[in-house]
Amino acid sequence: MQTKIKVYAVILAFIGWGTACEKALPRPPADDDVLDGPIEGLTHEQNKIFLRGDVAFNDEIFTASTGLGPLFVANSCGSCHAGDGKGHPFTTLTRFGQSDTIAGNLFLKLGGPQLQNRAIPGFQPEQIPAGATFSKFTPPANTGLGLLDAVPDAVLLSLSDEKDADGDGISGRPNWIHIPDYTALRPGYAERNNKYIGRFGKKAAVYDLMQQTANAYNQDMGISSTYEHYDTYTGQEIDPEVSNQTVLDVVFYLKTLKAPVQRNQQDAIVQKGKQVFTAIDCARCHTPTLSTGASDITSLANITFSPYTDLLLHDMGPELNDGYTEGTATTAEWRTPALWGLGLSKKSQGGQYFLLHDGRAHSIEAAILLHGGEAQISRNKYKLLPAGEKEALIKFLESL
Repeated sequence: MQTKIKVYAVILAFIGWGTACEKALPRPPADDDVLDGPIEGLTHEQNKIFLRGDVAFNDEIFTASTGLGPLFVANSCGSCHAGDGKGHPFTTLTRFGQSDTIAGNLFLKLGGPQLQNRAIPGFQPEQIPAGATFSKFTPPANTGLGLLDAVPDAVLLSLSDEKDADGDGISGRPNWIHIPDYTALRPGYAERNNKYIGRFGKKAAVYDLMQQTANAYNQDMGISSTYEHYDTYTGQEIDPEVSNQTVLDVVFYLKTLKAPVQRNQQDAIVQKGKQVFTAIDCARCHTPTLSTGASDITSLANITFSPYTDLLLHDMGPELNDGYTEGTATTAEWRTPALWGLGLSKKSQGGQYFLLHDGRAHSIEAAILLHGGEAQISRNKYKLLPAGEKEALIKFLESL
């Protein structure tokens, strides 16, 4: 009898402890405090695809026995995009080629455009070939990409002012690129001399998320697919090492990741910072709102959203001129990065900022002060702001 009483006491104590622990469990993070998660309105079947893509992107780690390499940069998608956020110096990519936009990348047969700086045992990592120019690229955050993908080309052309016709010193323009044959042209696409508008990548040299995903498998991990089926080491065509279904699942996952949610929108200082942002003309390139058009994913169709980008190329001046080009982008031209999610960047970057295309800026102010070229006027206006307005602007940017 005493033994049974002791057992019941232990059970009751355990139940009580479990209840107390349940009460003490931390609440899940708020929606505006994380970057991952699906957009609203997906069907049951679409959520299943999203979850499959999530697993392939974040959980699948490749090894030599499953196709990794022999040359590679990372062994998984998620290792460069922790929590779907920005990368950090350890995951920074190196792109190499030449400095002109006429001849194309002459180093494609020498491993270009991406340096595979790691290798499986028995192989040597790549080295940048003699005569090649190069640039460092920090992996971007992944969220909201499906919305950016669904913006019609006509919208981007309406924002473009390639010849600076209005004389405001800002001449954003698309990067016109050749595209692989496996990409599907978006509705109402624009075309110029058999080239199409790129919108992803630091220099907007990638057409869509299908090209981005297939390239990442091949160039980042050395994983071939039916879409990109050449070995980065030998240059020879090889059998696929990842299925079409997995690639398509990852594309769907990237398309349907939710957009970052702004925080503290009603805060008076944040609202003041938003006014300063417009007053010093930051919004001329970091366009606050865009709208999508038609999409085969209903949740992405005809949506107005706030990414703070025009997806166009802008000349950023000599301080950000790396001597490297992609497509028709000149060496000082960079695609306007979306600012949404900026305030959460440190969570995936080891607790501090690594901003701009190569992570050289360790604070938002440092990034602003490296803006030149078309952004020189805004940079000068920022310098002249009173301390309180500078603080309000930074607080606004951190709320995005």
